[in-house]
Amino acid sequence: MKKILATLLVLVTAISLCACGSRDGDKDKITLTMWCIATKSDSNRASYEAAIKDMEKKYPDIKLDWSATENEAYKTKIKTAVSGNSMPDIFFTWSCAFLGDFVKADKVYCLDNAYKKFANDLDEKMCKNTTYDGKKYGVPLTMNIVGLFANMDILKEVGYNDVPGTYDELIACCDKLVAAGKIPFGCAGKETWCVTEYLESIIEKSCGAKTLDDIFVNGATWDNADVTKAVNIFQEMITKKYFDPNGVALSNDEIKGNFIAGQYAFYMNGTWNCADFAKAGINVKVAEFPVIDSSKSKLGQLIGGPSDTLAVAKSSKNAEKAAEYTFELGKLICKYGYLDGCGLPAWKVDYDESKVNALTQSVAKIVAASDYMVLFGDTAMPSDEAQKYLEFVAKVYTSEVNGKQFTDGLKAAIR
Repeated sequence: MKKILATLLVLVTAISLCACGSRDGDKDKITLTMWCIATKSDSNRASYEAAIKDMEKKYPDIKLDWSATENEAYKTKIKTAVSGNSMPDIFFTWSCAFLGDFVKADKVYCLDNAYKKFANDLDEKMCKNTTYDGKKYGVPLTMNIVGLFANMDILKEVGYNDVPGTYDELIACCDKLVAAGKIPFGCAGKETWCVTEYLESIIEKSCGAKTLDDIFVNGATWDNADVTKAVNIFQEMITKKYFDPNGVALSNDEIKGNFIAGQYAFYMNGTWNCADFAKAGINVKVAEFPVIDSSKSKLGQLIGGPSDTLAVAKSSKNAEKAAEYTFELGKLICKYGYLDGCGLPAWKVDYDESKVNALTQSVAKIVAASDYMVLFGDTAMPSDEAQKYLEFVAKVYTSEVNGKQFTDGLKAAIR
């Protein structure tokens, strides 16, 4: 019995020592929480996973507890967390006014000190959209534009060997596609930001980038005849059956899946999709939407720019450490995202980029030849204005309002 008791005592002591060691290890390790939109179906998922894996080796003293939420639901989630003081340590955000609202509410940690260590790898101009009153509050990742993706196998069926380069050519192509029983465009009405990818491109190529930028950012009125005309052009395309009528009730994942499956000839969306299209092995080319009014717009005026961002909550108990970690993580997400074809790098490239897919290389040429970028409207505008804007955009797609009602409504609702 004594031997049994002695053996049990030794086992209990050993277990206690192991438990203490485990507790001490956990105690020394910092846990940071992060929210983002890199869901399993998101193009950027692989870049996040690869970056986080590298960070585990680089920062063994930090445990990252992260979760991803779908785009639209995430916007509500993060805004609710900000207003309810329940933010994670690190959070994904869009730049300009979207992040700016949180900065104004004094909920975001200033990154000026942390930036100094990374200044040589991250150009000051890439931080422009996340700088407020001269202070930096966000870590940019990749940058993207809205691209006009074309399934060349479908276009060849109606006599096209390249993406139509002018607006008249695009309309003629769409007419031929409809006559052949093909659907020219797919657009996800279930996610209104997808509708803006089409509408904003049409507006920009009708009234010019500066005019649209002034409306989004500089306080110009929505009461603009060119914007009214552009909305009517979009609705005329819908009336002429250029768009999948079922798209109103579909999500972006469903629409993109249909495009990959060859159900649509064109798909207008962010160039982060290059990765998925390249991996799918489909015959796709990318271009910018053609000019509609050449007296006011031109090629090289794009929708997009540096927008995807990581930020640190001011309420974080480990804000200083989280800031350094976020810069390192952002740099790696940028690297893997670019190599995967999910966007162009906001950070300095110091690695082999020779295997970047051809679609992303095409986007790089489009961006290199551009001279003006207008950031996505729902990001560029303050949240209350953006919400009203999105409500009217949704009504445009379902033909509840026409061009005049759209501009009159936004003039009354915003300015």
